[in-house]
Amino acid sequence: MKYAFFPGCVLKGAAKEAYIATTKVAEKLGIELAEIPNWTCCGASHAQGVDELALLAINARNIAIAEKMGLPVLTVCNTCTLQLRQAKAKLDSDEKLKAKVNEILAKSGYEYKGTSEVTHLLWVLASNSQVFEGKITKPLKDLKVAGYYGCHLIRPPKIMNYEDGRNPESLEKVIRLLGATPVDFDYKLKCCGFHAFFTAERDVMTVTGQAVKSAAQAGADLMITPCPLCQMQLDMYQPEGRVAVKTNTEIPVLHLPQLIGLAMGMSKEDMGMNYHVSAVKKVKI
Repeated sequence: MKYAFFPGCVLKGAAKEAYIATTKVAEKLGIELAEIPNWTCCGASHAQGVDELALLAINARNIAIAEKMGLPVLTVCNTCTLQLRQAKAKLDSDEKLKAKVNEILAKSGYEYKGTSEVTHLLWVLASNSQVFEGKITKPLKDLKVAGYYGCHLIRPPKIMNYEDGRNPESLEKVIRLLGATPVDFDYKLKCCGFHAFFTAERDVMTVTGQAVKSAAQAGADLMITPCPLCQMQLDMYQPEGRVAVKTNTEIPVLHLPQLIGLAMGMSKEDMGMNYHVSAVKKVKI
């Protein structure tokens, strides 16, 4: 399997441990990631409030480069996946809009055709469980793992339509493949609050604290998430979240590829876990 890899700006900056873990795990699983050359930030969830056409053009360009590579796009960020798939859905359903965007792209020598699909690492792993065969050398027995989806990977359902957004099972499937036990908890589909931090800090800290507290109360030893933004929010701001919901709960929050790497016998250092802020020492694997 080979994909045009869109790392996004977070993996190349604030969450470089996710980049480290993703590339090492993909290589060991036999998934080839060819990084999209000269990719551009997806615009997160705010650029459309400034210039929606520019946002479409940015993401159309990223996909157009993958089309030239002849590959589908793969990301490991829920928000990047949403932005790219949303742009693709709009352009594929509106020829006039596509022509307008291609007029912009022509200045840089690109043309969006709509031939490359956009997927997420979690979806690839859940749909191709055979890649794990013979690779899990250190099964995570007796480990209870809370899989946190967040909001952007499952909403809106017409765009993020890999599975039932009200009852997703992809994370739980991967957790079981690693030998661990998935733990259900009330906040697994809730927003982590990352994108609202600067406008509603108090509310965001409450959301963060509630998510972590919910997972711990369900008996989880740790949390994993397929989104680096969710991981940063739940990890970096966990101390403030505890204060907001008046709890002493502390629980490790890992990127999905990190847990996979540990189950394949890689070290915590291999997975970049020395970059984490909260509770990493509690990961007893």
